[in-house]
Amino acid sequence: MKIKELREMRSDALHTELDRLRRHLFDLRAQAVTEKLANPNQLTQAKRDIARVFTVLKERGETGIEERQYHLEALATHRRGG
Repeated sequence: MKIKELREMRSDALHTELDRLRRHLFDLRAQAVTEKLANPNQLTQAKRDIARVFTVLKERGETGIEERQYHLEALATHRRGG
């Protein structure tokens, strides 16, 4: 994902994207452990995309990014009934 695209997104959409990217990175790591990852460069790309989202959020002066992520994750878990 390009930084320009991220800068055009709203903050709440960026937090959602950050959550999606983290889950994707988790899935990629699981595939790497089980040796089913076809392209190891996907891990690097996912990490860079996460860093880009963090960069845009920090440029906007957001604080407590991690806390907000934990809150959103807790809400999602609660809605699923977990």
